[in-house]
Amino acid sequence: MFFTYLRRELRRRRKAALVVASGLALGIALVIVVSSVSSGMGKAQEKVLQSLYGLGTDMTVTKAMETSEEGGERPERPRFSFDAQAEGSGEEQSTDHVMVQGFQSLADSTVDKVGEQSGVADAVGGLSLQVVKVSGEFTRGRFQQDGQGGGQGGPGGAGGAEPSEGGRVQGGGADFDVNSYSVYGTDVTEPELGPLTSSRITDGRTFKASETDAKVAVVDSAHAKEKELETGDTVTVKGTKFKVIGIATAESGDAAADLYLPLKQAQTLADAKDKITTIYVRATDSQQIDSVKSAIQKNVSGTTVTTSADLADTVSGSLSTASSLATGVGTWLSVAVLVTAFLVAGLLTSSAVSRRVREFGTLKALGWTSGRVTGQVVGEAVVHGLMGGVLGIALGLAGAYAVTAISPTLQAELGGGAGGSGGMGGPVGGPGREAAAKTLEVALTAPVGLTTVALAVGLAVAGGLVAGAFGGWRASRLRPADALRRVA
Repeated sequence: MFFTYLRRELRRRRKAALVVASGLALGIALVIVVSSVSSGMGKAQEKVLQSLYGLGTDMTVTKAMETSEEGGERPERPRFSFDAQAEGSGEEQSTDHVMVQGFQSLADSTVDKVGEQSGVADAVGGLSLQVVKVSGEFTRGRFQQDGQGGGQGGPGGAGGAEPSEGGRVQGGGADFDVNSYSVYGTDVTEPELGPLTSSRITDGRTFKASETDAKVAVVDSAHAKEKELETGDTVTVKGTKFKVIGIATAESGDAAADLYLPLKQAQTLADAKDKITTIYVRATDSQQIDSVKSAIQKNVSGTTVTTSADLADTVSGSLSTASSLATGVGTWLSVAVLVTAFLVAGLLTSSAVSRRVREFGTLKALGWTSGRVTGQVVGEAVVHGLMGGVLGIALGLAGAYAVTAISPTLQAELGGGAGGSGGMGGPVGGPGREAAAKTLEVALTAPVGLTTVALAVGLAVAGGLVAGAFGGWRASRLRPADALRRVA
């Protein structure tokens, strides 16, 4: 009897049912789209942070930034010296200057201290370097007297005599090229932790655990393309030749370094024996990262600990703006629309009950109890809510699919402010990064999970119950006499 009456009433009041269902559907669809876009924002931010962290890295430890007092010791500035050539010209000269990134380093014994802290599953050190290569040639000028040929030489002419009055030096000078690239010394015995894990080997191979002091290198694909390097070629850093054993492509689209070397080799190049710039840490429990951070800061002095949450605060640009809109404005808009939809559904249901006074009064006169009448009204409202849920899920999935299909590009600027020398071993946040802010582009997607769909179904049922509560309360107050008064 209940379902028969329910089916008949839904058919009779199609328009009212469609209005109630449409209002609920709009709110539910908005919740699905906002939830899926927020999830997409989270994935985009994870992709950006992955370019700063190696896979599996929960935090990094760097040396605390030292404020240099006035007149105190300052970092050594790079100096370049070239041999003077007594004879000839056009001979190319070059020199490399290898600097520790950020001029801040820790003793590699710090890795063991960090690894001993409670909650630390693994810790590995690395050395971030910046190489400045200056190469070019000097060209000697020629002294020429007015109206006469001149000999090659400097200010003293070909024979070293003083230039006569009226003569001048023509040509000569210097043409030098300055090239800068980043080098990262990685602990090859710990291949599962560190910045190289965020890259995929697309040619050749990665380091072997036995190559702790081998003259081998892995080159980032962008740097390899720029320098026309392939697996099997050699690269020279500060006079030392390294064999290229692999080409790595950063999964995040932004490489941590141009060149990766075994840690010992990097320390030798930089004259930084037993020194590191960054310690990559993996916690035993991702839920205890804050407590692990506190333990390291307390027990390992002179260090700065940076977590992914700290780095997330430094990400700006359109990604940050869109994320704020999705989590702030989008959430409140969804709540406002849902509340409005629930209220409208409740008022419409209550109004429908008012128009059915004679019907419900007659049913009560025939023996229906108030509870049965109320149950009938609530049942109809729940069906309206489920109809709105189905329609809302369809609209929400369509909206999320449209966002994913369009895949709008968002920009994320990675600036400093993580503390220390960047929090990730460099001035910005990763080995080999320049001091200026780095801009990454990520495509926005809107994945819809089962949790979101379950939330939509729950909201649909809740909307029906809210509407049914309004109508049921009104129906329970009806008396059979109300129906008789309306009989003509």
